[in-house]
Amino acid sequence: MSFSTELRREATPIFNAIFEHPFVQGIAKGDLKREQLIHYVKQDFEYLSSFIRIYGIAISKCENREDMAMFNQQIAFILNSETHPHQNFCQIAGVAYEDLQGYPLSPSAHQYIRHMLTVAHEGTLGEILAVLLPCPWTYWEIGKKLLNDVKLDRFHPFYEWIHFYGSRTDSITTKFCERLDTWALNATEKEKEKMRNHFLLSCQLEYMFWDMAYQLEEWPVKMEAIKE
Repeated sequence: MSFSTELRREATPIFNAIFEHPFVQGIAKGDLKREQLIHYVKQDFEYLSSFIRIYGIAISKCENREDMAMFNQQIAFILNSETHPHQNFCQIAGVAYEDLQGYPLSPSAHQYIRHMLTVAHEGTLGEILAVLLPCPWTYWEIGKKLLNDVKLDRFHPFYEWIHFYGSRTDSITTKFCERLDTWALNATEKEKEKMRNHFLLSCQLEYMFWDMAYQLEEWPVKMEAIKE
């Protein structure tokens, strides 16, 4: 069994919890509240901006151009493609995408980004792959599951979102898994344990990100109020 297969098996309870989360189920049913969609987009815009920075750190640790190209392709994907599902949410919420950018991070989003940045700065390339992998992997599986479970037509409010993630072959998840498996072959048991812990914590934080959006999570005292 490959290392990435082992990780996915261990993370099954978390993946299942994500599938059943009311925000994900709300996408399936098309009944999320306007403010939940807005909160999600505000936070995910900042999250993905940080993801780009982490890819940049990963590139600085690459020793061959194949790995550099893999991360560079993902930077381009976030900048040029992953704005589309955000636009779908904004359209349904009746807000301009540009108006939801530059907001403070909520506690869960802040924790998730700091977790990834710490691993990126302190860890190996294998550890970076492990900490990043749950994001594309969970979204890929959510999309496939919703595409399979939902009786989808053009009138579904989240048709574009579901199709964006569900119809992708998602080569990045496959590439990350393959690269992680290759790295694990020569990794020490200590490093593999670190990669396992990073992966599972990122899975947990993926769940918390959905919950953050659903619950409209904020700091006890809003950051905007502190800055005034």
